[in-house]
Amino acid sequence: MVAEARPAGGAARFLAPRDRTRLVLASALMLFVELALIRWTSSNNLYLVHMTNFVLLASFLGIGMGFLRARATRDLFPLAPVLLTTLVGFVLAFPVRTGTGRGGRWELVGSFDWAPLPRWLSLTVIFVLTVGTLMALAQEVARTFARFEPLEAYRLDVMGSLTGIACFAALSFLRLPPLGWGLVGVACFVVLLGRRVRLLRHGPAIALAALVLMLGAESVVGSFQWSPYYKIHTTQLAGGLFRVEVNNTPLQTALPVADIRRDSPFYLYPYTYAGSRDDVLVIGAGTGNDVAVALAQGAKRVDAVEIDPAIMQLGRDHHPDRPFADPRVTTHVDDGRAFMERTDRRYDLILLALPDSATIVTGQSALRLENYLFTTQALTQARSLLKPDGTFAMYNYYEPWLLDRYANTVRTVYDAAPCVQLGPSYGPRQQAVLTLRKDASTGGCTTTWSPRTAALEPSVDDRPFPYLGSRTIPSFYLWMLGLVLLASVVGVRTVAGPLRTMRPYVDLFFMGAAFLLLETKNVLQFALLFGTTWAVNAAVFAGVLLSVLAAIEVARRVTIRRPILLYAALLAALAAAWLIPQDALLDLSLVPRFLAGVTIAFAPIFIANLLFAVRFKGAGSSTVAFGANLLGAMVGGALEYLALIFGFNALLIVVAVLYGAALLTGRKHLVASRA
Repeated sequence: MVAEARPAGGAARFLAPRDRTRLVLASALMLFVELALIRWTSSNNLYLVHMTNFVLLASFLGIGMGFLRARATRDLFPLAPVLLTTLVGFVLAFPVRTGTGRGGRWELVGSFDWAPLPRWLSLTVIFVLTVGTLMALAQEVARTFARFEPLEAYRLDVMGSLTGIACFAALSFLRLPPLGWGLVGVACFVVLLGRRVRLLRHGPAIALAALVLMLGAESVVGSFQWSPYYKIHTTQLAGGLFRVEVNNTPLQTALPVADIRRDSPFYLYPYTYAGSRDDVLVIGAGTGNDVAVALAQGAKRVDAVEIDPAIMQLGRDHHPDRPFADPRVTTHVDDGRAFMERTDRRYDLILLALPDSATIVTGQSALRLENYLFTTQALTQARSLLKPDGTFAMYNYYEPWLLDRYANTVRTVYDAAPCVQLGPSYGPRQQAVLTLRKDASTGGCTTTWSPRTAALEPSVDDRPFPYLGSRTIPSFYLWMLGLVLLASVVGVRTVAGPLRTMRPYVDLFFMGAAFLLLETKNVLQFALLFGTTWAVNAAVFAGVLLSVLAAIEVARRVTIRRPILLYAALLAALAAAWLIPQDALLDLSLVPRFLAGVTIAFAPIFIANLLFAVRFKGAGSSTVAFGANLLGAMVGGALEYLALIFGFNALLIVVAVLYGAALLTGRKHLVASRA
């Protein structure tokens, strides 16, 4: 059987069902590779740990350029395996990790503890190879995309994206190493390449084999395992101890309490001025050191919260004191902030126990897993969970300015300066513990905090960036974004010819930038409402794509004669999202919070995609129009950094301005639709 379709601007063409399958598979592979690169590169190169947005921007640029090359004579897809394998080989050959330098201080090192490549060189090579890989993949998608009517092509592309997300989420759930990811990608490449796998002197086939070998070696050699968040490396030490590293960064050495008393007494500091310690909550339980200390201090019940199931399992299997096996301990694999919002228990002692992640919530943000734990709202919630004489404590290795920020956050919540206890210094960082009782007393502690300089403003849920010293975009980010945008202009001009070819779709460019920001805002809102876990993140992305799919189906079946009304509805939905405070949602119980969160988050997403679908339906060149939209999304990814200055809620204003620009530049299409 065959199905007939009439591509926009072209003659009727017969399409076999396999064309639909091909488009879905190619789109799934493209998104799968993008997600895998965001996750994998940052686990091997510390330059990327806190700026995975960099790989996302490169991906969007490559995909946009690939769509603009849909009608080019040269087929780039056979180059995709070669470029991808080259990228993987480069990252493995030139990793950036934390090592021990002169004087025993931690510093960044490369292979064999040599100096790493300069940051500008390492990031440039990764950027260029990522752009090239995604451009080659996207051209394959675009060539099949162009055979269909615009909305049908868009629908199939979204279905493929859903497939790619579901596949990557499943691999994360199963904790498969990169070899598993590589085998899935290679299988898709082989199906899509077909006979082309023998082109370029069998280059694609050789590259795919080399890709499997390299990822296999990384997955098998050494004591590595992969959790949904980290590449985890464990090292057995003398005396049956073991050390854990995550994403090339030391995390924790599991120690018996006897060793902790001797070598790391600051684990005991929170108990110095605490009252009762019968019921203890440990957030950031890790491999179990803090839990073991709580038990040794006489805790009758300990709730141990750790976001990473693999790290908790390592502690369960290998910690010398076996704290997680103690019947007094209840373990919770969960986000710490989400647990505090859900629990109805009250505690004598709440510990934020060295929560310091080495990963980002999503490739679209600068939000680390623990950022929502350190806001005034989070500490207020922790205070509400304390018993009348309960104690709050947080401790880590802090730089002086960061200690001042956290102490000022505690002071803001309790209206009193916390007790501060200091331990040894390790380079620029120092062991420090902040404690305060629910009634704002210090329990007899006389060394209370006072700022060394002007106190830094506390972090809040709308701007949860405790590691950023001031309301600014760091200069390196500005340089990076400027060079990325410049490279984008040069690359698009070189690959696609004069930029005026995209002039008819300027409104779609603005829509792409606005939608990326809207998507980012909603991912982060759900992280706040339900936790910064990988499952929540995957569910939100899937929800976004389902909203897109629903909008496409409406646009296919319903004729909207006055599209301008969609702009009015979108503005109203954005205004509602702006006006409804997040605190009001957090005060709701779980089910009402979910319903309200979904409504507030996905109403503007649905309307925005309905608006895009109505406009895209009449596009003369679907691939150029889609390419312009994707390049706009890349610009949206750059604009996301405005949240570092103004907060996430301010992104809604930027979204409204961008959709206003889309309305102004695309108003002639609204007139045509009404006619």
